[in-house]
Amino acid sequence: MQRRDFIGKTIIGTAGIAVGSSFMPIGSRVKGANDKIVLALIGAGGRGTDTIISNCKVNANVEIKTICDVNDVKAFKTIATVEKELGYKPGHSRDMKEVFNDKDIDAVWIATPEHWHALATVWACQAGKDVYVEKNPTVCIWEGRKMIEAAKKYNRIVQVGFQNRSAPYAFSARDYIQSGQLGEIVHVKSYNMLGGSKWEPQADSPVPQGLNWDAWQGPAPSRPYNPGIHDMESRGGWGNFWAYSGGTLADDASHVLDLARLVLGDPGHPKSVYGWGGNTAWGSSKETPEFQSITFDFGKYAHTCESGSSTNYMKKTPQHIRMDPTLFPDWRTNATRTEIYGTKGLMYLGRHGGGWQVKGEDSVLIAQGGGVFPDKDHQLDFIESLRTRKKPNGDLEQGQLSATLVHLGNIVYRVGNKQLFFDGAKEKFIGNDEANKLLRRKYPEGYSIPDNV
Repeated sequence: MQRRDFIGKTIIGTAGIAVGSSFMPIGSRVKGANDKIVLALIGAGGRGTDTIISNCKVNANVEIKTICDVNDVKAFKTIATVEKELGYKPGHSRDMKEVFNDKDIDAVWIATPEHWHALATVWACQAGKDVYVEKNPTVCIWEGRKMIEAAKKYNRIVQVGFQNRSAPYAFSARDYIQSGQLGEIVHVKSYNMLGGSKWEPQADSPVPQGLNWDAWQGPAPSRPYNPGIHDMESRGGWGNFWAYSGGTLADDASHVLDLARLVLGDPGHPKSVYGWGGNTAWGSSKETPEFQSITFDFGKYAHTCESGSSTNYMKKTPQHIRMDPTLFPDWRTNATRTEIYGTKGLMYLGRHGGGWQVKGEDSVLIAQGGGVFPDKDHQLDFIESLRTRKKPNGDLEQGQLSATLVHLGNIVYRVGNKQLFFDGAKEKFIGNDEANKLLRRKYPEGYSIPDNV
């Protein structure tokens, strides 16, 4: 099926979703604890499968009606996993528009590659569906603003998959800082120093059976199938290409930056950003850099981020520590820590578990708060938000501010590793047309986000 034919067939009967002007969403109503909430999974990879099943286990009266993916291999595998774990067999769809048109479905769980997050969220809001969307929520700054507008216009709950925003230990770290016990904040360092190896390009190949490649590309530019981008069974290498992702910075550093923002009281946009990045570690030719070093100017302090796939001796917090609130990682070689320097002490902060500790002179332990991986907390919060219509912990406004840090760091790299000044109110760069061109991307016919959502 050609891309034009696919678009034509999926638009039939869904003009309101595609255009947005004539579609009237389903009215919101508060659901009681005994009311069933029906979900659909869009994007049947490992992360989406695991989290939506967990969501159904930790919340009562929640079920999955449909698994939607353009990759039949992954879809059928997820359907079988759901049947094994939850005791029933969900339906299958290859077209998310069918999901949006299904009046039985209350909310969608979007776990596609990043380039689909924004458009799928906007379409879902227009169709009257609530949304859980994985990080990073966008591939450009403009998309985030459109997502916010759509959620507000159609009165939708949208929870971004920044799970640390539901972590009790994150709240206690924020309370400690706000109490003044850390003193005045003078500097913040976030790390996402992961391991890796040299990226090698692969030749284009025929589209595998069971995959709608045109639909997988969706809002990204059309290109031939490449096994270095997509894999029928595993995650694939799409994170190495700007068309689909913001690279390592968007994948894991987005969590670290978002958590840091939360405990610091959720500051707004930075005044400027300076960055360095490149493929100097392994010498590969991939688009997204092997390593980046970024400095954000927040006025009263600078917030730096070191991110890449070049330091194999650095490790994420071990799983047994992530799940035990009495244990803390070795901060010295913890790959995804944040360090918050106050005038009275230094706070070490773990991502997705690991808690926080404050140390003073001679590394004396001053205070600490244990914490575990907050996936289940985030899932509980999402369903509570659907039932009560309260603002979710992973609100889109804060998701946009955190995602913007990712985009600022990447744009600095893409325009030549220089300092850029940013107008936060307008979400535009000051005096740099080259950088402003990267605030928004071009979309192929049938997959665009309209200015008026």
